[in-house]
Amino acid sequence: MDPTHMFELVIVMFLAIIALHYAARRFGLPPSVALLAGGALLTFLPGLPAIAIDPDLVLVIFLPPLLMDGAWFIALGRLRRHMIGIASLAVGAVFFTCAVVAVAVHFLFPSLPWAACAVLGAIVSPPDAISARAVLQRVKLPRRLQILLEGESLLNDASGLVLFRFAIAAGVTGAFSTAEAMGSFFLLALGGAAVGIAIGTVWVVFVRRLNDEYLIIAATALLAWMSYMLGEMIHVSGVIATVTTGLIAGWYQHTVFSASARMRGTSFWTVMIFLMEASVFMLIGSSLRGVVERGGGFGVVIATMGLPMLAVLVALTLARFAWVFGSNLVVEFCKVLGLKRYTPLGLRASVVLSWAGVRGVVTLALALSVPEGFPGRDFILVTSFAVIVGTVLVQGTTLGRLIEWAKLIEPESEKARLNLSQAEAAMAQAQLATIKDRAYDTEGNLIHPRLLERYQLRAKMIVDYIQKTEHHDVLLHAHFDVVLAAIATGRRELIRLHRAGDIDDETLHELERDLDLEELSALSAKS
Repeated sequence: MDPTHMFELVIVMFLAIIALHYAARRFGLPPSVALLAGGALLTFLPGLPAIAIDPDLVLVIFLPPLLMDGAWFIALGRLRRHMIGIASLAVGAVFFTCAVVAVAVHFLFPSLPWAACAVLGAIVSPPDAISARAVLQRVKLPRRLQILLEGESLLNDASGLVLFRFAIAAGVTGAFSTAEAMGSFFLLALGGAAVGIAIGTVWVVFVRRLNDEYLIIAATALLAWMSYMLGEMIHVSGVIATVTTGLIAGWYQHTVFSASARMRGTSFWTVMIFLMEASVFMLIGSSLRGVVERGGGFGVVIATMGLPMLAVLVALTLARFAWVFGSNLVVEFCKVLGLKRYTPLGLRASVVLSWAGVRGVVTLALALSVPEGFPGRDFILVTSFAVIVGTVLVQGTTLGRLIEWAKLIEPESEKARLNLSQAEAAMAQAQLATIKDRAYDTEGNLIHPRLLERYQLRAKMIVDYIQKTEHHDVLLHAHFDVVLAAIATGRRELIRLHRAGDIDDETLHELERDLDLEELSALSAKS
């Protein structure tokens, strides 16, 4: 395809993303479903060329920044606290699901080599980080379930990739060693973690020495690709390298970023991640044409592979249920034995965790990278796509209702010691102490009376709000409604002065920025 036409196609895709997101919000659909369907429809439009996806390129472009985004904002304290549960899902559940799917496929097709069955199992076993994010953004979960799903989606791709590579090698060479595979997995993981620590440390030192916020934002945006590509270049886990780098950068960004760099960087990063997530689902949908053509057409695919595809989907779903409930029973048994460090999830939480296993771009990329001539390649490719579509359409659309049914309650042990208002009160008292220290000169004369009065009043109001929250809520909303109305009036007057030629563009932008910050502060306080 001509590069200019390719760029035009990308622009069309971005326009379609905006339209599909708007339609999804208007009709209450999950955006991932709308984008998947839109991508599938777009690829069959007359005159549009078939879209050929390079799986290696897809992984390199999309996976690192999306992994970095998840690691950057993840709750690190809860991640450490629940690391055993996360590892159980990210490693144990992936290996178990791979084995179950391989057995199910070999039962359906006894002539298919075990290596080919294992390849399909490795491809469909890890739930996808991107798909998980798309689902989790629309639901409200207790913190423990949230961190289990987020942590699993960050780390399980490494398990799936290792399994996939060894299964492909076994299919090509006819040799496979479980011990070698496990040893290689831990070596890749440790090597990836080492790369991530090195890159993250260099980033922290580098950013602290930069005074230009645009350079800081640019360096941070490239961080994900640097860690991933370096990890893959020296043959360790690029996934683990990227996640480790993201954890370090996310931990230190509170101290190395200025307020301006953080606000501008977050805005830039949020838009970029939005477009990347949406593009992934569009690309998955647009690959339908090539998948169907390889399978011989819709009729042939449904007639010859329909039941086996359904069987694989059921097998991997049941495997996840079995692993989650089995792990929960182990924790229950440990509790009976007196080991009370870990708390069982319970029936309803286990059902939700088991159902939240949506597959996505990693599954598609791995399926497309199966070598030509590999045994059962067409079946592997078509089944992998069916698993993606099935989990997105079924689990992705019903997870919200399932969570509503479960009526999950946040355990006391997972709640923070201080709520938002209490933390704000502690912060206000610390600020007031600093003001008191500097409000007087060396001779004891008060030189900042208004400033001291302002911070004393603010600290008193926060404490009063905590004691009478329900009483003050209505007054608080009314107060900031008036503030927002005043800001809107000021903005209209500012624009009038500019349109009349009374102020120049520089004055407009300077005062408009002040109004924008004031409006953001008021909206944040009101919420």
